Amino acid sequence: MTFAGDDKVLILFRHAKAEQAPGKPDRDRELTHRGRRDAAAAGQWLHDNGFGPELVLCSPAVRTRQTWEAAANGGACGEQVDYDGRLYSGGADGALQVVRESAGEAQVVLVVGHNPTMATLASGLTEGNGSTAAHECLAAGFPTSAVAVIGYAGPWHDLAFGSASLLRCHVSRG
Repeated sequence: MTFAGDDKVLILFRHAKAEQAPGKPDRDRELTHRGRRDAAAAGQWLHDNGFGPELVLCSPAVRTRQTWEAAANGGACGEQVDYDGRLYSGGADGALQVVRESAGEAQVVLVVGHNPTMATLASGLTEGNGSTAAHECLAAGFPTSAVAVIGYAGPWHDLAFGSASLLRCHVSRG
């Protein structure tokens, strides 16, 4: 995908279906078989639509790491993968700060995280701007393996709520 000047793309990717494991620490929950298939399908969708991030920012939880690994096995590519604990526990404000601080000169950044953070961030950044169909998809819920593609023009450090447009919303099932 080629962009002009300050055009940027932020892809928010909710982790795939994870096990329900009473007594197991939340950070250690793993993907189910369905989760692995869905994440691979999301990777194929990202590849097929030309969304190749230069930077992947990922929560350090086991399920988010496994989601990115399965997506990459499905065809997604990422030049660099960084893990940041704020994507696990920092909420939408923390995730936004990670993007502002980490994105640098990248034009396409993908964040693998958790809900409600991913849905809240997608909704807050776009505030109704962009594709009506994509907003309907987002409003219907942001289930596991959902992907929101957000367009933004400007330096990452200025990214703010209401400053972007929702271009696409997709729920991957494998």
